[in-house]
Amino acid sequence: MPDLPIEPKDCALVLVDQQAGLAFGVGSIDRQMLLNNVIALARTATVFGMPIVASTSATKVYSGPLMPAIHAAIPEVMAIDRRNMNMWEDDAARDAIVATGRRKLIFSGLLTEACVTFPVLSARAAGYEVHVVGDACGGLTPVSHDLAMRRMAAAGAKPTSWIQLLLELQRDWTRAETYDGARAIVEAHGGGYGIGLAYARDMINPQ
Repeated sequence: MPDLPIEPKDCALVLVDQQAGLAFGVGSIDRQMLLNNVIALARTATVFGMPIVASTSATKVYSGPLMPAIHAAIPEVMAIDRRNMNMWEDDAARDAIVATGRRKLIFSGLLTEACVTFPVLSARAAGYEVHVVGDACGGLTPVSHDLAMRRMAAAGAKPTSWIQLLLELQRDWTRAETYDGARAIVEAHGGGYGIGLAYARDMINPQ
């Protein structure tokens, strides 16, 4: 089966347990960078009209709510709280994903080793195409995060990054309907690349 570029109309974003209590344990990526990447990813889904399903766990006893900065980027999304490590085994969370009608799922979450890996494996078994945004996931250590990513890839999940996903969805900077939104995300969250885009804009169209 060819690995074809994805289209926004086919995709839904699934955010798993993007909660501060779990972020405290992340050692595979700088936590501020992780937060930056997740916000960029959430904004990307919004710009391209992708439905978003968010799930949380143990909100009252350990993990806390969806991180406020992420919630601020997608205020209309209400997280589904659950007890299972595997959100696919929670009826409400799984049904919300199925209800999107999208067969290509983009996963981001904490922690990579468990609450990301388990539903990814389940979604693959259910016949979904799955993409895992590796730099918008956090593991306990770089090694355990990498091993989890490898296990998901071995099951057919496709690893990606938030910037690759955005560029894959945009693909052509003459796509005017998403140009301004996509460019704004890159400028705000894309580090040196974003600085370069802002510089080029100001040089070409000086105030």
